[in-house]
Amino acid sequence: MFFALIFVIWAWAVSVSSAQGYAMVVECMNGVLGKVIAIGTASAFIYHLLGGVRHLVMDMGHWEELQSGDLSAKVVIALWIVLTIVVGVILI
Repeated sequence: MFFALIFVIWAWAVSVSSAQGYAMVVECMNGVLGKVIAIGTASAFIYHLLGGVRHLVMDMGHWEELQSGDLSAKVVIALWIVLTIVVGVILI
């Protein structure tokens, strides 16, 4: 997510500089690089969100045993993969 911020700052700076800059950023975001950055950023956010929810549940005293903790980690990874594919399909 940190590396995506570099792209976002660049895109913002170029897009507000001129109409041609805005058109270049729109073209870049509609291209392969823009799609890869968008999918990668969404994927990192999804994983972070799912992991955070898992830890909130663990803070409430659930899934703290080895077996249930292992299962919850596998479920989070499976959901992360599925949701990343869904986001990728939507963005393409």
